[in-house]
Amino acid sequence: MTGPMTDARRYLELDGPFHMMHGSLPAVTLAYETWGELSAARDNAVLLFTGLSPSAHAASSPRDPSTGWWEDMVGPDKPIDTDRFFVVCVNSLGSCFGSTGPASVNPETGEPYRLDFPVLCLEDIAHAGQAVLEALGVERLYAVVGASMGGMTALAFAMLYPSTATGLLSISSACRSLPFSIAIRSLQREMIRSDPAWLGGRYAPEAPPAQGMRLARKLGMISYRSAVEWAARFGRERATDDLGDHEPFGIDFEVESYLAAHAAKFVGSFDANCYLYLSRAMDLFDACDHGGSLEAGLGRVQAERALVIGVETDFLFPLQQQEELAEGLRASVGEVNFKALPSVQGHDSFLVDMDRFRPAVAQFFR
Repeated sequence: MTGPMTDARRYLELDGPFHMMHGSLPAVTLAYETWGELSAARDNAVLLFTGLSPSAHAASSPRDPSTGWWEDMVGPDKPIDTDRFFVVCVNSLGSCFGSTGPASVNPETGEPYRLDFPVLCLEDIAHAGQAVLEALGVERLYAVVGASMGGMTALAFAMLYPSTATGLLSISSACRSLPFSIAIRSLQREMIRSDPAWLGGRYAPEAPPAQGMRLARKLGMISYRSAVEWAARFGRERATDDLGDHEPFGIDFEVESYLAAHAAKFVGSFDANCYLYLSRAMDLFDACDHGGSLEAGLGRVQAERALVIGVETDFLFPLQQQEELAEGLRASVGEVNFKALPSVQGHDSFLVDMDRFRPAVAQFFR
């Protein structure tokens, strides 16, 4: 049944066990938002999966006028036009913005799940998205869409529910994580777990492992952008003209100030255990698990058309991974297009380089 609605956020409450790839949950709450109206033919729905850290608030609406994380992409007369499409964005299972995750209370114990939360896989998040669609009465999607972790989840969804999505849009994503990307995220997780305040995952919400989270976020920001952008944006600009009045080995350069500000903002907005679970879920995902080979896994996708977008300066999900995905989809998908964009903002380009991404996404939705 569908639960209460707060502002634009809606909730789906699933009673009974929710079966996952590794274990189950006694009950699940899924937070989501919608924009636009479902057509009489119920054929204009778009399912949007998020990256690791966003909530379901992808765009503003009369119920919640605050700016969404993909504000320039979703809305009336925008590339994903909510005058034409019924857009559904689901907060990932395992996150901390309304959906059940490690920070949620286990109804069987009355205590937060913490590390008692089952191992999370992107397939579990895809199954949760399907549960929301069923509650909304959506049997067929115009497209399933995702960027970064969301692109992996969209691919998982297309493999698990091959008859549901007519279109697949994957942005800066992959069939599986490369060893380099796994190494980056593994170090981020170690930074959090090495913080004495983590307490084996049993920290109080008001006393999180802040130092570990700050370091993990800084490393994440470095991997999300490109060296070309860092040079053009900051150069060697100093944060202060007087290097003698602050902490030794503290902040000397503007790029350091930028990282510190973003890290501090992140600490108070995201739960550390949720971060650990979602980060590992990205590393665990592998399309080969669905059939024993990449060809078999991607062969499960039965969409009529697909668009794969990559960025030349993305070293977290490099361009060759986008090419591999597009080539693999051609065996079973009717029309597959691949676009390589020369954005300088690296992996985060899909959030900031709207001059290049808007036309590419708009063409897909035309």
